[in-house]
Amino acid sequence: MADGGHEGRRQHPQNLQGLLHMAIEAGTESGVTNQVESMSEERRQWLQEAMSKAFAGQADEVQQMKDCIQELTSETVGEDGDERKEQALELLADLCENLDNAADFCKLGGMHLLLSRYLNCPEAELRWRAADLIGICSQNVPFVQETALSLGAVDKLLQLLDLDKNEVVRVKALFAISCLVREQDAGLQEFLKMDGFSVLMRAMQSDVLKLKVKSAFLLQNLLLSHPEQKDTLCSMGMIQQLVSLLRTEHSPFHEHVLSALCSLVTDYPRGVTECRIPELALEEFLKERCQMVQKQEEFQEELEHCERLLKICFQNVPEDHNMDR
Repeated sequence: MADGGHEGRRQHPQNLQGLLHMAIEAGTESGVTNQVESMSEERRQWLQEAMSKAFAGQADEVQQMKDCIQELTSETVGEDGDERKEQALELLADLCENLDNAADFCKLGGMHLLLSRYLNCPEAELRWRAADLIGICSQNVPFVQETALSLGAVDKLLQLLDLDKNEVVRVKALFAISCLVREQDAGLQEFLKMDGFSVLMRAMQSDVLKLKVKSAFLLQNLLLSHPEQKDTLCSMGMIQQLVSLLRTEHSPFHEHVLSALCSLVTDYPRGVTECRIPELALEEFLKERCQMVQKQEEFQEELEHCERLLKICFQNVPEDHNMDR
């Protein structure tokens, strides 16, 4: 018989309790009766209580978020007020690791509050916690990403990354930007509109190692997922900038610069041609760097990137470097 009758009309469970009931029914109908029959009444009662507590916990978390938002909305000032707001942001960061909570926080107006009030507040501790919370909420939650983008999040976060005096704020702003632009076309378009690649370039030129590394990592990721941006980067002189960063004092950051440079020139003849510009002296530099790191285990990935660049850019190089266009 076709899917009519009771089975065809069976509703999907709307909660954990319904899901358990459905699973027990399915197990019985499949002939797996011995496990169901062996479940004692005491065991059934325990499961029911556990599920009730789970739902109570979920409701409790929503209330906690409401309480935190109320605290963040209040006008309490002074050291005690700042500390309470820091604690509220810290608790929200923990709660919003749960994707459902992140969406609920957004629906409760939390994202608007962060962007309109806390990203530009005088206290650095509150600014970085707000930026961090925006990133946590936005990870893998399209609804939250769309809400944040509609509120101008990318522009505000890029300003923090570029201009804030506090390095923790800048690092957390970069984290939030990454969550809004990676695998998010609308976010990337906002990033491009606000000249985000120039901000990334300046971040890589800062004296904050963590910021430099994370900026290079985001650049590499965007190159891998959006190779169509290579022309934009080439036109703004990104290859020359990356090579100049390689000539600074050697550090673990160079591995990420080389990785980004590899991504930029792979399957991209214009990038290869720019790497061959004699003034850059990149071939000589790469050979020297290979000799320097080849016997150092901690720099093996850097060595691999150097060898790959040499292979892509300088094997079978025509005598007239201007032949490639």
